Amino acid sequence: MEKMDLIGIVCDEQCTPGKYYCLLCPKCKGGRLMERSLSLHVIPTGDFAMWRCFQSECGWAGRIFADGRLAFNEFSRTAKLFGGTAKKSLILEPLGDELITYFSKRMISQETLKRNVVMQTADRQAAIAFTYRQNGQLVGCKYRTINKKFWQAKGTEKLFYGIDDINDADELIIVEGEMDKLSVEEAGFLNCISVPGGAPTKVSTNAVASIQKDTAYQYLWSCKDLLDKVPRIILATDSDEPGQALAEELALRLGKHRCWRVDWPYKDDFNRFKDANEILVQLGADALKKAIEDAKSYQLCDTDEIQVEEDLESFHEPS
Repeated sequence: MEKMDLIGIVCDEQCTPGKYYCLLCPKCKGGRLMERSLSLHVIPTGDFAMWRCFQSECGWAGRIFADGRLAFNEFSRTAKLFGGTAKKSLILEPLGDELITYFSKRMISQETLKRNVVMQTADRQAAIAFTYRQNGQLVGCKYRTINKKFWQAKGTEKLFYGIDDINDADELIIVEGEMDKLSVEEAGFLNCISVPGGAPTKVSTNAVASIQKDTAYQYLWSCKDLLDKVPRIILATDSDEPGQALAEELALRLGKHRCWRVDWPYKDDFNRFKDANEILVQLGADALKKAIEDAKSYQLCDTDEIQVEEDLESFHEPS
């Protein structure tokens, strides 16, 4: 029952092995008539449970094992993988020693991994599986190898990673990747979400499109009602040019008046640390916490940049 609760399947009573139960499907909510269309069966030994939704437009099905492994029908779809395709069914299982060690080197604790239900694919070359959940329900998954190759199941809805962590937040932090979201948690901030994809190469010169046409940022518009309630938003994107372009694009849509921007500290005379995880690994959790707490008003940052540009122009003017 604990494992099923992680993916949004809630039993009204104790699930007795060997019996069948009709429940409300967390995917389709029972359709238009809100029927209890999800058939759940726990096998007599209690080793695993299986389910299927009989709503014709839903059909969600899968299995969950007592040892924590998961198998879902949506993970059987063709996935975009390194420019090609893969059609094998993907099963998730708890992180093994190799990936736990990998995260440990990145200063991510097992407690944080467990809280965010980070898992791995059940195959020879296990990949990290960042599970995306909304309202407690598993709605998607993003995969990553140790060598930083990424892919998602085809048709996965774009959604902020960690969206359930800001349901009651009066301040939130937005970062550029799942690893950075976990890093910010290690610094003591749970009110953090990550964009689901990469950053733009540069800020668009066009005006912000209408919500319907602003497809690259649908993950933002899909939770607009939730974000509109937050008076202070800290943008902690990467320090490189794409990361700063992402911060600008987000601020344009969220409203610069309520945005603050993190300037990562310098690691040498010319270069800043790239992101939250690099700060955590190189300087520690306290330094990461301070960098976030020292975020500057986005409007003040804009004013400072304009002043610098004016000073440079004045410096180059002929006498």
